[in-house]
Amino acid sequence: MSEAVSRRRAIALAGAGVAGIAGVAAIGGAAIRSAADEEPTTADSAIGAVPFTGEHQAGIITPAQDRLHFVAFDVITKDRDRLVSMLKEWTAAAARMTAGKDAGPIGAVNGIAEAPPDDTGEALDLPPAGLTITVGFGPTLFRDANGKDRFGLAGKLPAALAPLPKFTGDTLEDAISGGDIGVQACANDPQVAVHAIRNLARIGMGVVSVRWSQLGFGRTSSTSKAQVTPRNLFGFKDGTRNLKAEEPELLRQHVWVQPADGPAWMAGGSYLVTRKVRMLVETWDRSPLAEQEMIIGRKKGSGAPAGRSDEFDEVDFDSVGADGEPLLAKTSHVRLAHPDSNKGARLLRRGYNFVDGSDGLGRLNAGLFFMAYQRDPRTAFVPVQRSLAANDEMNEYVRHVSSGLFACPPGVSGPDDFWGRALFA
Repeated sequence: MSEAVSRRRAIALAGAGVAGIAGVAAIGGAAIRSAADEEPTTADSAIGAVPFTGEHQAGIITPAQDRLHFVAFDVITKDRDRLVSMLKEWTAAAARMTAGKDAGPIGAVNGIAEAPPDDTGEALDLPPAGLTITVGFGPTLFRDANGKDRFGLAGKLPAALAPLPKFTGDTLEDAISGGDIGVQACANDPQVAVHAIRNLARIGMGVVSVRWSQLGFGRTSSTSKAQVTPRNLFGFKDGTRNLKAEEPELLRQHVWVQPADGPAWMAGGSYLVTRKVRMLVETWDRSPLAEQEMIIGRKKGSGAPAGRSDEFDEVDFDSVGADGEPLLAKTSHVRLAHPDSNKGARLLRRGYNFVDGSDGLGRLNAGLFFMAYQRDPRTAFVPVQRSLAANDEMNEYVRHVSSGLFACPPGVSGPDDFWGRALFA
């Protein structure tokens, strides 16, 4: 019997007499404490456990895992107390799952045969795989599409959660945009990430419903200096200059919400922007290499910026070629997205590749599921995206089809805390 299964059975025996929401809430604190205190069962961080509690939510500066399952939920209950109870259950379940345990205290196989299990079972015998679960609240949780304050939260709406403007070229689909609550599950095993989202959806039945979801593979950013720069589906290194976990002062400046920034409940949190970017890979693949490199502003092989030799060389904005034109094209992605072109704005990117089958016209439905954390979207994502949308040569090859914005509160502090506690206080 594996250690993971032994732990699950021990929990099941201890909790066999507990049933219903009240029972789960009662053991939630113990579950959170054990998740935080427990050391990973392996020295390999790719399969070990990431601590659940902390000043900030895990899954933001955590070294980016290889797989993603993101889901946006609509809140369908009108009962504030039911919503709060669900968030408490979610927090307890997340603490267990990120520690490599079943979502519920009884587990997938140890309950009575006449009742549904409180875990779906597909992660039995699997290690934690670096699972992190990160939660954020969308603008419509505070006031719905009709302007109604369903849960008495309108007075706590952060100014930074103002709806994103419509950008040039947007072809957004409402059915796969927005959402009252966003949940990001990242892991190094796709089944572990899917298991986490599936069980939160199961727990939330009758309180929330899935609005849209997205699977991702192959991270397109590094969030730690220990990670090499990955490549996107255009074949280029992506996120070379991304913010890193080892840069606490830059994170404080650009990622973490400070106490003076707005509502107290968001201090220590961060704002997440998601964008589903369809990449017209078939058109891109027929473009000459020189044109691809001009559009991006980097060499495809080394990742070096135009006119330089190494991936991490500083971008050269001024040098010109024999034709008198800048080596780094004025419409290149690198130039337009660079902090020096956007009053110093920086993002912590955490995106993933996706391939969602075909589009029915003989083309891959593929691209980038962009995710970026920041201190304030109004001074970070919005100006950068405005610049790109208006001038980026890459726009010929991409379509923005989905958009989301979520306020991610600070981390869970201990056994009496839960996602959104300060917001709902």
